[in-house]
Amino acid sequence: MKNLKKNPVKLLLAILLIVLGLGLATGCTSAADKANENLSKAAENFEVPRRITGINGITDNVLFTVEGFCSYETGGDTYEIICKQPDNSVERTSMAKSDNVTIVVTQMGGTHVDLFRSRVIFRPETIIPNFDLSTSANQ
Repeated sequence: MKNLKKNPVKLLLAILLIVLGLGLATGCTSAADKANENLSKAAENFEVPRRITGINGITDNVLFTVEGFCSYETGGDTYEIICKQPDNSVERTSMAKSDNVTIVVTQMGGTHVDLFRSRVIFRPETIIPNFDLSTSANQ
């Protein structure tokens, strides 16, 4: 560090390398990639109306349709669909995966998202858990 203070060129080069390293570590993404990331976050926070349709790949029949402000996840052998209802309640539907069913998720309306800045969602209520107290007097 003493050598860097004596030589401003080395100090400038060190700062430039740190900034370049941070830029490479965070990655350069296109506006479309950033919009897609922010849109996914909006959809997972029930801000985007969606239509989720299951189609039988053999018969071409529509098996089910779910519409609303829904989150859609696949994991393991299941499809998980969670939808926010008009009364702010949440309903969850789980379905087993099948090799002949295609799931189509369609965004039903436009949503404004930033093309260049990441969206960060901070929920302080998740830090302090919601808990119920059960004592022997409650039984």
